[in-house]
Amino acid sequence: MAFDKEKALKMCNDFAKNTLMETLNIVYTDAGEGFLEAKMPVNPSVHQPMGLLHGGATVALAESVGSAASLLFVNPELQEARGIEISANHVRAKRDGVVTGTARIVHQGRSLHLWEVKITDEQGRLISLCKITNMILPRKR
Repeated sequence: MAFDKEKALKMCNDFAKNTLMETLNIVYTDAGEGFLEAKMPVNPSVHQPMGLLHGGATVALAESVGSAASLLFVNPELQEARGIEISANHVRAKRDGVVTGTARIVHQGRSLHLWEVKITDEQGRLISLCKITNMILPRKR
């Protein structure tokens, strides 16, 4: 069966309603075989006291896109993804504009997924490099 980009983006954006992703204005914008992309505005609502993008907001974007990406590989009616480990290296500051998180699959096992998530600015410059590991569990009814 062919990958349905529009269906995948709708599912991810629907799951984000009334969650931290909605609070942070994270929107899933692109998807394909082995990747998912989301954007988040950088403004005072995600700043730390020095007026820069908060590392926690960056990690929230990375975890949001990495966890949602795992849903593209499972049947979300039967399985769910839970983040069990995340790491982030912040390499560039950002004050305003938009950041994009792109999750790419590194390992897709039956019970664990490993993702690399690059957070970039509008010029494609790396802001943070993150790694997230998700456990795939049966969905509880």
